[in-house]
Amino acid sequence: MNRITTLIAAAAATLALATPMAASAAPWQTINARQARIDARIDQGVRSGALNRNEAYRLRADFRALSAREADYRRSGGLSYRERADLDRRFDALSARVKVQKHDRQHRGW
Repeated sequence: MNRITTLIAAAAATLALATPMAASAAPWQTINARQARIDARIDQGVRSGALNRNEAYRLRADFRALSAREADYRRSGGLSYRERADLDRRFDALSARVKVQKHDRQHRGW
């Protein structure tokens, strides 16, 4: 029993060391998960009034353009490392824009 516990602990430690983490310590997310999360953040901003109509429109347009770019990349035979890095960079920028727009104190004026 003690040997099994030791093996499990050693395997867990090896896995923890072998798993790279980003500098921000945020877990890696698939592209679909990132899209769903950003879309939900935009929806929540609209519902709460933190995003006004123009902000939501621009963010959704950026979101659709990014989704179209991803679809183009996938049509060309899957995502290469360079394409994945490009999408990650663009998703980071869009996520930052959502955050700025939600916290800029311009509330819904519909």
